[in-house]
Amino acid sequence: MTRRFWEQPLSSLNAEEWEALCDGCGRCCLHKVEDADTGRIWPTNVACKLLDLGSGRCSDYRNRRKYVPDCLRLTLANAGELEWLPETCAYRLRARGEPLAQWHHLVCGDREAVHRAGISVIGKAISEVIAGPLEQHIDWGDEEPMEVERVEDEDEDGHEDEGGHRA
Repeated sequence: MTRRFWEQPLSSLNAEEWEALCDGCGRCCLHKVEDADTGRIWPTNVACKLLDLGSGRCSDYRNRRKYVPDCLRLTLANAGELEWLPETCAYRLRARGEPLAQWHHLVCGDREAVHRAGISVIGKAISEVIAGPLEQHIDWGDEEPMEVERVEDEDEDGHEDEGGHRA
């Protein structure tokens, strides 16, 4: 690998250097939920079944697409375009010409720094194998979840429900 290759344009990296950019946070491996009306992408704390929740790394990276066919491959073409990638993602940062964070292992020399900095999913995520419905795991950030008004049905005779409402 070239010395300080992470400071070079993404287009100049070889395959080994490209893979080394990953900080191991695991955040790209969390499921997202898209709002059908607005197209907004909401993050969840639900991890792909292959994500090792103890290390923040894929447990079968080489064969991941065999088990998770919709696992997206980051490329030079899409690294700067994927809005759901974390702001701290090395691929996203370098695609924008921005430097890596100080906690990134290539900068500080410590692969555990990403975890100590609180950037990774370790201790914050749950496997999709046990999570249940994704909608129950949406990270609303600073926004309040949408309130859904409950509507009671009329009975068979067209009478109002007990609350005095007509559906």
